[in-house]
Amino acid sequence: MVEHLSRYQALKLAVEALGSQAEMARICKVTPTAVWKWLQTSKQLPAEFVLRVEAATGVSRHHLRPDIYPVEHVPGSVNPHAFMGVDCGQHRVSFQGDRGLKGAAA
Repeated sequence: MVEHLSRYQALKLAVEALGSQAEMARICKVTPTAVWKWLQTSKQLPAEFVLRVEAATGVSRHHLRPDIYPVEHVPGSVNPHAFMGVDCGQHRVSFQGDRGLKGAAA
């Protein structure tokens, strides 16, 4: 799948994958006129149909509506240095000096 699609391009790709605007309308349980309006006017798929269209076409929900479904991170793709020193047994900073918490059991 192409990595950089606009919402409009993704919508067109989904319609092409289904074969027609009428089939898209059937999948979404709307009229073919509604699908035509999405393509001609709003240039994006309404949010309530994204998951249904993704299941039927394989076009990613992120490509169809990136404003609602951000890019999913691939496991292992996190920068390994991003959290260096966080919760790795490093000395903790105490904002109370050597005093314990008030009311804490010793």
